[in-house]
Amino acid sequence: MTRRKVGGGTPPPVGQQGDLFGGGASTKRAPTAARKSAAPRPPPPVEEDGTSLLGPMEGSPPPPPKPERVVLSVGELTRQLKQTLESRFARVIVRGEVTGFRGPNARGHWYFSLKDAGAAIDAKVWASMAARLRFALRDGMEVIAEGSVDLYEPQGRYSLIVQRLEPVGEGALALAFEQLKERLAQEGLIGPGRVRPPRPPPFLPRRIGVVTSRTGAALQDFLRVLHSRNPRQSVLVADARVQGEGSAVEVARAIERLARTDVDVIVVTRGGGSVEDLWTFNEERVARAIFASPVPVVSAIGHEIDFTIADFVADLRAPTPSAAAERLAPVLADLELTLATQAGRLRRAMERRVLELREEQGQLASRLEDPRRAINHQRLHLSEQVESMMRVLRPSVRGHREQLRALTERLQRARPQARLGEQRAHLLKLAMRLSEAVRAGVATRHGALATARLGLERASPAGQVARERARLAAHRARLLALQQGALADAQKRFQRLEGRLDAMSPLKVMSRGYSVVFRQRDGAVVRTGADVQVGERLGLKLASNGAKTLGGCEEIEATVTAVKGPVDC
Repeated sequence: MTRRKVGGGTPPPVGQQGDLFGGGASTKRAPTAARKSAAPRPPPPVEEDGTSLLGPMEGSPPPPPKPERVVLSVGELTRQLKQTLESRFARVIVRGEVTGFRGPNARGHWYFSLKDAGAAIDAKVWASMAARLRFALRDGMEVIAEGSVDLYEPQGRYSLIVQRLEPVGEGALALAFEQLKERLAQEGLIGPGRVRPPRPPPFLPRRIGVVTSRTGAALQDFLRVLHSRNPRQSVLVADARVQGEGSAVEVARAIERLARTDVDVIVVTRGGGSVEDLWTFNEERVARAIFASPVPVVSAIGHEIDFTIADFVADLRAPTPSAAAERLAPVLADLELTLATQAGRLRRAMERRVLELREEQGQLASRLEDPRRAINHQRLHLSEQVESMMRVLRPSVRGHREQLRALTERLQRARPQARLGEQRAHLLKLAMRLSEAVRAGVATRHGALATARLGLERASPAGQVARERARLAAHRARLLALQQGALADAQKRFQRLEGRLDAMSPLKVMSRGYSVVFRQRDGAVVRTGADVQVGERLGLKLASNGAKTLGGCEEIEATVTAVKGPVDC
Protein backbone atom coordinates (compact mmCIF):
# COMPACT_ATOMS: atom_id res chain seq x y z
CA MET A 1 0.00 0.00 0.00
CA THR A 2 1.32 3.40 -0.99
CA ARG A 3 0.17 6.80 0.19
CA ARG A 4 0.43 9.90 -1.99
CA LYS A 5 -1.15 13.31 -2.47
CA VAL A 6 -3.60 13.85 -5.30
CA GLY A 7 -1.91 15.35 -8.32
CA GLY A 8 1.53 13.99 -7.29
CA GLY A 9 3.62 11.37 -9.01
CA THR A 10 7.08 10.75 -10.37
CA PRO A 11 8.12 13.29 -13.05
CA PRO A 12 8.66 11.90 -16.54
CA PRO A 13 12.27 11.17 -17.52
CA VAL A 14 14.09 14.01 -19.23
CA GLY A 15 15.78 13.29 -22.54
CA GLN A 16 19.50 13.79 -23.02
CA GLN A 17 19.50 16.95 -25.25
CA GLY A 18 22.32 18.99 -23.72
CA ASP A 19 24.54 18.39 -26.77
CA LEU A 20 22.66 19.18 -29.96
CA PHE A 21 25.31 17.75 -32.30
CA GLY A 22 26.27 14.61 -30.25
CA GLY A 23 24.52 11.50 -28.90
CA GLY A 24 22.86 11.29 -25.49
CA ALA A 25 23.74 8.97 -22.62
CA SER A 26 21.42 6.27 -23.98
CA THR A 27 23.28 6.04 -27.33
CA LYS A 28 26.71 5.02 -25.97
CA ARG A 29 28.24 1.96 -27.60
CA ALA A 30 30.09 -0.89 -25.95
CA PRO A 31 33.92 -0.82 -26.01
CA THR A 32 35.53 -1.89 -29.24
CA ALA A 33 37.47 -4.76 -27.61
CA ALA A 34 34.30 -6.31 -26.19
CA ARG A 35 32.56 -6.11 -29.56
CA LYS A 36 35.47 -7.88 -31.27
CA SER A 37 35.67 -10.71 -28.71
CA ALA A 38 31.98 -11.57 -28.85
CA ALA A 39 31.06 -14.26 -31.39
CA PRO A 40 28.51 -13.21 -34.00
CA ARG A 41 25.07 -14.60 -33.28
CA PRO A 42 22.02 -14.66 -35.47
CA PRO A 43 19.26 -12.40 -34.26
CA PRO A 44 16.50 -14.24 -32.40
CA PRO A 45 13.03 -14.29 -33.97
CA VAL A 46 10.79 -11.55 -32.71
CA GLU A 47 7.13 -10.80 -32.93
CA GLU A 48 5.53 -7.73 -34.42
CA ASP A 49 5.67 -5.82 -31.11
CA GLY A 50 9.41 -6.58 -30.71
CA THR A 51 9.05 -9.46 -28.11
CA SER A 52 11.42 -12.40 -28.60
CA LEU A 53 9.72 -15.74 -29.35
CA LEU A 54 12.51 -17.72 -27.65
CA GLY A 55 12.58 -15.63 -24.49
CA PRO A 56 15.73 -14.31 -22.92
CA MET A 57 18.78 -16.43 -23.58
CA GLU A 58 20.90 -17.63 -20.73
CA GLY A 59 24.08 -15.68 -20.27
CA SER A 60 23.07 -13.00 -22.78
CA PRO A 61 23.06 -9.35 -21.63
CA PRO A 62 19.71 -7.65 -21.33
CA PRO A 63 18.65 -5.74 -24.43
CA PRO A 64 19.67 -2.06 -24.39
CA PRO A 65 16.93 0.38 -23.52
CA LYS A 66 15.22 1.98 -26.46
CA PRO A 67 16.54 5.57 -26.94
CA GLU A 68 13.97 8.15 -26.01
CA ARG A 69 12.75 10.53 -28.72
CA VAL A 70 14.03 14.08 -28.18
CA VAL A 71 11.75 16.96 -29.29
CA LEU A 72 13.18 20.50 -29.24
CA SER A 73 11.22 23.73 -29.39
CA VAL A 74 12.19 26.37 -31.94
CA GLY A 75 13.52 28.60 -29.15
CA GLU A 76 15.68 25.80 -27.66
CA LEU A 77 17.11 24.90 -31.07
CA THR A 78 17.85 28.58 -31.84
CA ARG A 79 19.52 29.13 -28.44
CA GLN A 80 21.77 26.08 -28.90
CA LEU A 81 22.69 27.28 -32.41
CA LYS A 82 23.40 30.79 -30.99
CA GLN A 83 25.69 29.38 -28.28
CA THR A 84 27.55 27.20 -30.80
CA LEU A 85 28.00 29.95 -33.41
CA GLU A 86 28.98 32.73 -31.01
CA SER A 87 31.48 30.57 -29.12
CA ARG A 88 32.93 29.06 -32.31
CA PHE A 89 33.19 32.39 -34.22
CA ALA A 90 33.94 34.86 -31.41
CA ARG A 91 36.48 36.66 -33.64
CA VAL A 92 36.57 36.44 -37.43
CA ILE A 93 38.14 38.53 -40.22
CA VAL A 94 36.04 38.66 -43.39
CA ARG A 95 36.83 40.20 -46.77
CA GLY A 96 33.99 41.16 -49.09
CA GLU A 97 32.21 43.82 -51.12
CA VAL A 98 29.79 46.27 -49.46
CA THR A 99 26.23 46.12 -50.78
CA GLY A 100 22.88 47.43 -49.58
CA PHE A 101 24.38 50.32 -47.58
CA ARG A 102 21.87 53.17 -47.13
CA GLY A 103 23.73 55.33 -44.63
CA PRO A 104 23.19 55.50 -40.87
CA ASN A 105 19.69 54.94 -39.52
CA ALA A 106 17.88 57.16 -37.00
CA ARG A 107 20.09 55.89 -34.15
CA GLY A 108 23.34 56.18 -36.12
CA HIS A 109 23.83 52.41 -36.73
CA TRP A 110 25.01 51.04 -40.10
CA TYR A 111 23.34 48.02 -41.72
CA PHE A 112 24.67 46.49 -44.95
CA SER A 113 25.81 43.17 -46.46
CA LEU A 114 29.21 41.74 -47.36
CA LYS A 115 29.24 39.54 -50.43
CA ASP A 116 31.60 37.75 -52.77
CA ALA A 117 31.02 35.56 -55.79
CA GLY A 118 29.49 32.73 -53.76
CA ALA A 119 27.69 34.08 -50.67
CA ALA A 120 26.60 37.10 -48.66
CA ILE A 121 26.32 37.89 -44.94
CA ASP A 122 24.54 40.70 -43.10
CA ALA A 123 26.84 43.11 -41.24
CA LYS A 124 26.10 45.66 -38.52
CA VAL A 125 28.23 48.57 -37.30
CA TRP A 126 27.00 50.22 -34.10
CA ALA A 127 26.91 54.02 -33.85
CA SER A 128 29.81 54.17 -31.37
CA MET A 129 32.02 52.26 -33.84
CA ALA A 130 30.76 54.19 -36.90
CA ALA A 131 31.71 57.51 -35.29
CA ARG A 132 35.34 56.39 -35.06
CA LEU A 133 35.72 55.40 -38.73
CA ARG A 134 38.03 57.67 -40.70
CA PHE A 135 36.45 57.08 -44.13
CA ALA A 136 32.95 57.07 -45.62
CA LEU A 137 31.44 53.71 -46.53
CA ARG A 138 29.76 53.23 -49.91
CA ASP A 139 28.32 50.42 -52.03
CA GLY A 140 30.84 48.52 -54.13
CA MET A 141 33.78 49.19 -51.78
CA GLU A 142 35.86 46.12 -50.94
CA VAL A 143 36.67 46.04 -47.23
CA ILE A 144 38.15 43.80 -44.54
CA ALA A 145 35.84 43.52 -41.53
CA GLU A 146 36.83 42.14 -38.14
CA GLY A 147 34.18 41.19 -35.59
CA SER A 148 32.06 38.39 -34.16
CA VAL A 149 29.11 36.32 -35.41
CA ASP A 150 25.78 37.04 -33.72
CA LEU A 151 22.45 35.21 -34.12
CA TYR A 152 19.23 37.19 -33.64
CA GLU A 153 16.80 34.72 -32.02
CA PRO A 154 13.37 36.30 -32.87
CA GLN A 155 14.11 36.07 -36.62
CA GLY A 156 16.63 33.20 -36.64
CA ARG A 157 19.09 35.28 -38.72
CA TYR A 158 22.82 35.48 -38.12
CA SER A 159 24.97 38.51 -38.88
CA LEU A 160 28.48 39.87 -38.43
CA ILE A 161 28.95 42.52 -35.68
CA VAL A 162 31.80 44.62 -37.08
CA GLN A 163 34.33 45.96 -34.59
CA ARG A 164 37.02 47.04 -37.06
CA LEU A 165 36.71 48.02 -40.72
CA GLU A 166 39.33 49.00 -43.29
CA PRO A 167 39.29 49.33 -47.08
CA VAL A 168 41.19 46.94 -49.34
CA GLY A 169 43.94 48.26 -51.58
CA GLU A 170 44.31 51.72 -49.93
CA GLY A 171 44.85 52.92 -46.39
CA ALA A 172 41.86 54.06 -44.36
CA LEU A 173 43.55 57.37 -43.57
CA ALA A 174 44.41 58.11 -47.20
CA LEU A 175 40.87 57.28 -48.30
CA ALA A 176 39.38 59.44 -45.55
CA PHE A 177 41.74 62.29 -46.54
CA GLU A 178 40.69 62.20 -50.20
CA GLN A 179 36.98 61.83 -49.36
CA LEU A 180 36.99 64.81 -47.01
CA LYS A 181 39.04 66.88 -49.45
CA GLU A 182 36.56 66.12 -52.24
CA ARG A 183 33.53 66.91 -50.06
CA LEU A 184 35.00 70.23 -48.86
CA ALA A 185 35.84 71.18 -52.45
CA GLN A 186 32.22 70.53 -53.47
CA GLU A 187 31.00 72.77 -50.65
CA GLY A 188 33.38 75.58 -51.66
CA LEU A 189 35.69 75.51 -48.63
CA ILE A 190 38.84 74.71 -50.63
CA GLY A 191 40.03 74.57 -54.23
CA PRO A 192 39.46 76.88 -57.19
CA GLY A 193 35.71 77.13 -56.47
CA ARG A 194 36.29 78.44 -52.96
CA VAL A 195 33.35 80.53 -51.72
CA ARG A 196 35.51 83.00 -49.81
CA PRO A 197 38.93 83.96 -51.23
CA PRO A 198 41.94 83.64 -48.90
CA ARG A 199 42.37 86.68 -46.64
CA PRO A 200 45.89 88.09 -46.38
CA PRO A 201 47.19 88.33 -42.81
CA PRO A 202 47.81 91.85 -41.47
CA PHE A 203 51.26 93.36 -42.06
CA LEU A 204 51.83 94.17 -38.39
CA PRO A 205 49.21 92.40 -36.19
CA ARG A 206 48.63 93.89 -32.75
CA ARG A 207 48.06 90.45 -31.19
CA ILE A 208 48.60 86.94 -32.59
CA GLY A 209 46.50 83.98 -31.43
CA VAL A 210 48.23 80.58 -31.38
CA VAL A 211 46.44 77.22 -31.19
CA THR A 212 48.83 74.46 -30.11
CA SER A 213 50.01 72.46 -27.12
CA ARG A 214 51.79 74.75 -24.69
CA THR A 215 54.21 71.91 -23.82
CA GLY A 216 55.18 71.24 -27.44
CA ALA A 217 58.38 72.29 -29.19
CA ALA A 218 56.41 73.99 -31.98
CA LEU A 219 55.26 76.75 -29.60
CA GLN A 220 58.82 77.33 -28.36
CA ASP A 221 60.17 77.57 -31.93
CA PHE A 222 57.40 79.96 -32.92
CA LEU A 223 57.92 82.24 -29.91
CA ARG A 224 61.71 82.16 -30.23
CA VAL A 225 61.66 83.31 -33.87
CA LEU A 226 58.81 85.76 -33.28
CA HIS A 227 60.41 87.54 -30.32
CA SER A 228 63.85 87.54 -31.93
CA ARG A 229 62.33 89.58 -34.76
CA ASN A 230 59.90 91.65 -32.67
CA PRO A 231 60.19 91.40 -28.86
CA ARG A 232 57.15 93.66 -28.43
CA GLN A 233 54.77 91.39 -30.31
CA SER A 234 51.77 90.27 -28.17
CA VAL A 235 50.79 86.58 -28.31
CA LEU A 236 47.66 84.85 -26.92
CA VAL A 237 48.01 81.04 -26.66
CA ALA A 238 45.00 78.68 -26.60
CA ASP A 239 46.20 75.36 -25.20
CA ALA A 240 44.87 72.26 -26.97
CA ARG A 241 45.98 68.69 -27.50
CA VAL A 242 47.27 68.27 -31.07
CA GLN A 243 47.04 64.47 -31.34
CA GLY A 244 45.10 61.60 -29.84
CA GLU A 245 41.44 60.90 -29.17
CA GLY A 246 39.39 64.08 -28.72
CA SER A 247 42.19 66.41 -29.86
CA ALA A 248 40.18 67.62 -32.90
CA VAL A 249 37.40 68.85 -30.62
CA GLU A 250 39.90 70.75 -28.46
CA VAL A 251 41.59 72.38 -31.48
CA ALA A 252 38.24 73.46 -32.97
CA ARG A 253 37.11 74.91 -29.64
CA ALA A 254 40.43 76.76 -29.23
CA ILE A 255 40.00 78.37 -32.67
CA GLU A 256 36.45 79.43 -31.77
CA ARG A 257 37.59 80.90 -28.44
CA LEU A 258 40.40 82.90 -30.06
CA ALA A 259 38.04 84.17 -32.76
CA ARG A 260 35.95 85.82 -30.03
CA THR A 261 38.96 87.75 -28.65
CA ASP A 262 40.84 90.79 -30.02
CA VAL A 263 43.46 88.84 -32.01
CA ASP A 264 44.17 89.98 -35.58
CA VAL A 265 45.34 86.59 -36.87
CA ILE A 266 45.24 82.96 -35.65
CA VAL A 267 48.12 80.50 -36.11
CA VAL A 268 47.30 76.76 -35.93
CA THR A 269 50.60 74.93 -35.48
CA ARG A 270 52.36 71.80 -34.27
CA GLY A 271 55.63 69.98 -34.95
CA GLY A 272 56.26 67.21 -37.45
CA GLY A 273 55.23 63.58 -37.10
CA SER A 274 53.61 60.64 -38.85
CA VAL A 275 50.30 60.78 -40.69
CA GLU A 276 48.53 59.44 -37.60
CA ASP A 277 50.16 62.11 -35.43
CA LEU A 278 49.02 64.89 -37.80
CA TRP A 279 45.54 63.41 -38.35
CA THR A 280 43.92 65.86 -35.91
CA PHE A 281 44.28 68.56 -38.57
CA ASN A 282 42.60 66.33 -41.19
CA GLU A 283 39.33 66.22 -39.18
CA GLU A 284 36.25 67.87 -40.67
CA ARG A 285 35.41 69.76 -37.47
CA VAL A 286 38.83 71.48 -37.45
CA ALA A 287 38.47 72.41 -41.14
CA ARG A 288 35.04 73.95 -40.61
CA ALA A 289 36.23 75.86 -37.53
CA ILE A 290 39.10 77.37 -39.57
CA PHE A 291 36.76 78.34 -42.42
CA ALA A 292 34.24 79.91 -39.99
CA SER A 293 36.88 82.06 -38.25
CA PRO A 294 36.19 85.81 -38.73
CA VAL A 295 39.94 86.58 -38.69
CA PRO A 296 42.62 85.17 -41.04
CA VAL A 297 44.05 81.76 -40.09
CA VAL A 298 47.61 80.64 -40.79
CA SER A 299 48.35 76.90 -40.92
CA ALA A 300 51.88 75.90 -39.81
CA ILE A 301 51.68 72.13 -39.31
CA GLY A 302 54.58 69.70 -39.49
CA HIS A 303 57.36 70.14 -42.02
CA GLU A 304 57.37 71.52 -45.52
CA ILE A 305 56.49 68.14 -47.07
CA ASP A 306 53.49 67.58 -44.76
CA PHE A 307 50.08 68.60 -46.10
CA THR A 308 46.81 68.45 -44.16
CA ILE A 309 43.21 69.49 -44.79
CA ALA A 310 43.82 72.48 -42.51
CA ASP A 311 46.51 73.73 -44.96
CA PHE A 312 43.96 73.83 -47.80
CA VAL A 313 41.23 75.56 -45.75
CA ALA A 314 43.48 78.13 -44.04
CA ASP A 315 44.04 81.59 -45.52
CA LEU A 316 47.81 81.07 -45.57
CA ARG A 317 50.04 77.98 -45.28
CA ALA A 318 53.46 78.23 -43.65
CA PRO A 319 55.81 75.26 -44.13
CA THR A 320 56.98 75.33 -40.47
CA PRO A 321 56.11 77.13 -37.22
CA SER A 322 59.29 79.23 -37.61
CA ALA A 323 58.27 80.29 -41.12
CA ALA A 324 54.87 81.36 -39.78
CA ALA A 325 56.60 83.56 -37.18
CA GLU A 326 58.81 85.12 -39.87
CA ARG A 327 55.76 85.82 -42.07
CA LEU A 328 53.73 87.50 -39.30
CA ALA A 329 56.47 89.46 -37.48
CA PRO A 330 58.68 91.87 -39.46
CA VAL A 331 62.07 92.68 -37.91
CA LEU A 332 61.56 95.49 -35.40
CA ALA A 333 64.94 97.16 -36.18
CA ASP A 334 64.10 97.28 -39.90
CA LEU A 335 60.68 98.74 -39.10
CA GLU A 336 62.23 101.42 -36.87
CA LEU A 337 64.83 102.31 -39.53
CA THR A 338 62.16 102.50 -42.22
CA LEU A 339 59.96 104.58 -39.93
CA ALA A 340 62.80 107.04 -39.18
CA THR A 341 63.56 107.38 -42.90
CA GLN A 342 59.93 107.95 -43.77
CA ALA A 343 59.59 110.46 -40.91
CA GLY A 344 62.52 112.55 -42.26
CA ARG A 345 61.08 112.52 -45.77
CA LEU A 346 57.67 113.50 -44.42
CA ARG A 347 59.13 116.39 -42.39
CA ARG A 348 60.96 117.84 -45.38
CA ALA A 349 57.89 117.45 -47.59
CA MET A 350 55.74 119.22 -44.97
CA GLU A 351 58.20 122.13 -44.71
CA ARG A 352 58.14 122.62 -48.50
CA ARG A 353 54.37 122.43 -48.52
CA VAL A 354 54.05 125.01 -45.73
CA LEU A 355 56.26 127.47 -47.65
CA GLU A 356 54.15 126.98 -50.78
CA LEU A 357 50.93 127.56 -48.82
CA ARG A 358 52.27 130.72 -47.22
CA GLU A 359 53.16 132.19 -50.61
CA GLU A 360 49.71 131.26 -51.95
CA GLN A 361 48.06 132.83 -48.90
CA GLY A 362 49.92 136.13 -49.46
CA GLN A 363 48.75 136.27 -53.07
CA LEU A 364 45.12 135.60 -52.08
CA ALA A 365 45.25 138.18 -49.23
CA SER A 366 46.31 140.86 -51.69
CA ARG A 367 43.34 140.07 -53.92
CA LEU A 368 40.79 139.97 -51.04
CA GLU A 369 38.61 143.18 -50.42
CA ASP A 370 38.03 144.72 -46.95
CA PRO A 371 34.86 143.06 -45.50
CA ARG A 372 34.01 146.10 -43.35
CA ARG A 373 32.97 148.04 -46.43
CA ALA A 374 30.52 145.35 -47.46
CA ILE A 375 29.10 145.20 -43.92
CA ASN A 376 28.43 148.98 -43.84
CA HIS A 377 26.77 148.82 -47.23
CA GLN A 378 24.49 145.96 -46.11
CA ARG A 379 23.65 147.79 -42.86
CA LEU A 380 22.44 150.92 -44.78
CA HIS A 381 20.33 148.74 -47.07
CA LEU A 382 18.76 146.99 -44.06
CA SER A 383 17.86 150.36 -42.41
CA GLU A 384 16.02 151.48 -45.55
CA GLN A 385 14.04 148.25 -45.69
CA VAL A 386 12.96 148.64 -42.01
CA GLU A 387 11.66 152.17 -42.66
CA SER A 388 9.64 150.99 -45.63
CA MET A 389 8.13 148.15 -43.57
CA MET A 390 7.09 150.49 -40.74
CA ARG A 391 5.33 152.83 -43.17
CA VAL A 392 3.19 149.91 -44.37
CA LEU A 393 2.44 148.42 -40.92
CA ARG A 394 1.38 151.56 -39.04
CA PRO A 395 -1.99 152.14 -40.89
CA SER A 396 -2.85 148.41 -40.60
CA VAL A 397 -2.20 148.36 -36.84
CA ARG A 398 -4.27 151.51 -36.36
CA GLY A 399 -7.30 150.00 -38.19
CA HIS A 400 -7.18 146.75 -36.13
CA ARG A 401 -7.09 148.73 -32.89
CA GLU A 402 -10.27 150.66 -33.86
CA GLN A 403 -12.09 147.42 -34.70
CA LEU A 404 -11.09 145.88 -31.36
CA ARG A 405 -12.36 148.89 -29.44
CA ALA A 406 -15.81 148.66 -31.16
CA LEU A 407 -16.16 144.97 -30.35
CA THR A 408 -15.31 145.62 -26.68
CA GLU A 409 -18.07 148.24 -26.41
CA ARG A 410 -20.66 145.79 -27.87
CA LEU A 411 -19.65 143.10 -25.39
CA GLN A 412 -20.05 145.45 -22.45
CA ARG A 413 -23.57 146.33 -23.57
CA ALA A 414 -24.63 142.63 -23.83
CA ARG A 415 -23.65 141.89 -20.15
CA PRO A 416 -23.50 138.03 -20.23
CA GLN A 417 -22.83 137.99 -16.42
CA ALA A 418 -26.39 139.13 -15.72
CA ARG A 419 -27.96 136.47 -17.92
CA LEU A 420 -25.84 133.80 -16.21
CA GLY A 421 -27.10 134.92 -12.77
CA GLU A 422 -30.77 134.64 -13.80
CA GLN A 423 -30.26 131.13 -15.21
CA ARG A 424 -28.42 130.06 -12.02
CA ALA A 425 -31.34 131.20 -9.76
CA HIS A 426 -33.91 129.37 -11.91
CA LEU A 427 -31.83 126.22 -11.78
CA LEU A 428 -31.68 126.35 -7.94
CA LYS A 429 -35.48 126.53 -7.70
CA LEU A 430 -35.89 123.49 -9.95
CA ALA A 431 -33.38 121.55 -7.86
CA MET A 432 -35.28 122.24 -4.63
CA ARG A 433 -38.59 121.09 -6.13
CA LEU A 434 -36.99 117.88 -7.41
CA SER A 435 -35.49 117.11 -3.98
CA GLU A 436 -38.86 117.51 -2.20
CA ALA A 437 -40.62 115.26 -4.74
CA VAL A 438 -37.96 112.57 -4.31
CA ARG A 439 -38.24 112.59 -0.49
CA ALA A 440 -42.07 112.25 -0.66
CA GLY A 441 -41.86 109.32 -3.08
CA VAL A 442 -39.30 107.51 -0.94
CA ALA A 443 -41.45 107.85 2.19
CA THR A 444 -44.50 106.45 0.35
CA ARG A 445 -42.48 103.47 -0.92
CA HIS A 446 -41.14 102.73 2.60
CA GLY A 447 -44.68 102.57 4.02
CA ALA A 448 -45.93 100.20 1.30
CA LEU A 449 -42.86 97.98 1.80
CA ALA A 450 -43.49 97.72 5.59
CA THR A 451 -47.15 96.73 5.02
CA ALA A 452 -46.12 94.06 2.51
CA ARG A 453 -43.50 92.67 4.90
CA LEU A 454 -46.13 92.23 7.70
CA GLY A 455 -48.44 90.34 5.31
CA LEU A 456 -45.63 88.10 4.13
CA GLU A 457 -44.63 87.19 7.69
CA ARG A 458 -48.24 86.20 8.56
CA ALA A 459 -48.41 83.84 5.51
CA SER A 460 -44.86 82.36 5.90
CA PRO A 461 -44.69 78.44 5.78
CA ALA A 462 -41.45 78.26 7.85
CA GLY A 463 -43.17 76.87 10.96
CA GLN A 464 -44.99 74.15 9.06
CA VAL A 465 -41.76 73.14 7.30
CA ALA A 466 -39.98 72.76 10.66
CA ARG A 467 -42.78 70.55 12.02
CA GLU A 468 -42.73 68.31 8.95
CA ARG A 469 -38.93 67.97 9.21
CA ALA A 470 -39.17 66.81 12.83
CA ARG A 471 -41.86 64.27 11.88
CA LEU A 472 -39.68 62.99 8.98
CA ALA A 473 -36.68 62.57 11.30
CA ALA A 474 -38.76 60.47 13.74
CA HIS A 475 -39.98 58.21 10.91
CA ARG A 476 -36.42 57.80 9.65
CA ALA A 477 -35.09 56.74 13.07
CA ARG A 478 -37.93 54.23 13.43
CA LEU A 479 -37.21 52.80 9.96
CA LEU A 480 -33.51 52.35 10.76
CA ALA A 481 -34.33 50.54 14.00
CA LEU A 482 -36.69 48.17 12.14
CA GLN A 483 -34.05 47.48 9.48
CA GLN A 484 -31.39 46.66 12.08
CA GLY A 485 -33.75 44.31 13.93
CA ALA A 486 -34.71 42.47 10.72
CA LEU A 487 -31.06 42.14 9.75
CA ALA A 488 -30.13 40.71 13.18
CA ASP A 489 -32.98 38.12 12.97
CA ALA A 490 -31.86 37.09 9.46
CA GLN A 491 -28.27 36.67 10.58
CA LYS A 492 -29.28 34.46 13.53
CA ARG A 493 -31.49 32.30 11.27
CA PHE A 494 -28.63 31.98 8.75
CA GLN A 495 -26.21 30.86 11.47
CA ARG A 496 -28.64 28.19 12.69
CA LEU A 497 -29.09 26.85 9.14
CA GLU A 498 -25.34 26.89 8.59
CA GLY A 499 -24.79 24.81 11.75
CA ARG A 500 -27.41 22.26 10.70
CA LEU A 501 -25.97 22.04 7.17
CA ASP A 502 -22.44 21.55 8.51
CA ALA A 503 -23.64 18.78 10.86
CA MET A 504 -25.24 16.95 7.91
CA SER A 505 -22.11 17.23 5.68
CA PRO A 506 -20.46 13.92 4.67
CA LEU A 507 -17.07 15.51 5.26
CA LYS A 508 -18.06 16.06 8.91
CA VAL A 509 -18.85 12.37 9.23
CA MET A 510 -15.57 11.43 7.49
CA SER A 511 -13.58 13.67 9.84
CA ARG A 512 -14.72 11.45 12.75
CA GLY A 513 -12.80 8.47 11.30
CA TYR A 514 -14.86 7.42 8.29
CA SER A 515 -13.70 7.28 4.70
CA VAL A 516 -15.09 6.89 1.17
CA VAL A 517 -13.89 3.87 -0.85
CA PHE A 518 -13.98 3.84 -4.68
CA ARG A 519 -12.62 1.70 -7.47
CA GLN A 520 -9.55 2.96 -9.34
CA ARG A 521 -10.63 1.55 -12.70
CA ASP A 522 -13.96 3.38 -13.01
CA GLY A 523 -14.15 5.69 -9.96
CA ALA A 524 -17.38 4.05 -8.64
CA VAL A 525 -18.05 4.14 -4.88
CA VAL A 526 -17.77 0.74 -3.14
CA ARG A 527 -20.91 0.11 -1.06
CA THR A 528 -20.74 -3.71 -0.51
CA GLY A 529 -18.14 -6.44 -0.66
CA ALA A 530 -19.65 -7.68 -3.89
CA ASP A 531 -18.59 -4.49 -5.67
CA VAL A 532 -14.90 -5.47 -5.56
CA GLN A 533 -12.72 -8.42 -6.51
CA VAL A 534 -9.48 -9.79 -5.17
CA GLY A 535 -6.48 -7.95 -6.65
CA GLU A 536 -8.50 -4.91 -7.58
CA ARG A 537 -6.99 -1.49 -6.77
CA LEU A 538 -9.03 0.78 -4.53
CA GLY A 539 -8.79 4.40 -3.46
CA LEU A 540 -9.68 5.68 0.06
CA LYS A 541 -10.43 9.35 0.66
CA LEU A 542 -9.88 10.71 4.21
CA ALA A 543 -11.25 14.10 5.33
CA SER A 544 -8.38 15.37 7.45
CA ASN A 545 -6.68 18.72 7.90
CA GLY A 546 -9.97 20.57 7.52
CA ALA A 547 -10.72 19.60 3.90
CA LYS A 548 -13.69 21.44 2.44
CA THR A 549 -14.27 19.31 -0.70
CA LEU A 550 -13.66 15.68 -1.79
CA GLY A 551 -10.97 16.95 -4.17
CA GLY A 552 -9.04 18.36 -1.21
CA CYS A 553 -9.12 15.09 0.82
CA GLU A 554 -6.14 12.82 1.27
CA GLU A 555 -6.18 9.72 -0.89
CA ILE A 556 -4.83 6.25 -0.05
CA GLU A 557 -4.29 3.59 -2.69
CA ALA A 558 -4.88 -0.06 -1.65
CA THR A 559 -5.11 -3.48 -3.24
CA VAL A 560 -7.84 -5.99 -2.27
CA THR A 561 -6.22 -9.18 -0.92
CA ALA A 562 -9.42 -10.93 0.34
CA VAL A 563 -13.17 -10.43 0.56
CA LYS A 564 -14.91 -11.83 3.67
CA GLY A 565 -18.59 -12.55 4.22
CA PRO A 566 -20.91 -10.26 6.16
CA VAL A 567 -20.30 -10.16 9.91
CA ASP A 568 -21.90 -8.30 12.74
CA CYS A 569 -20.36 -4.83 12.59
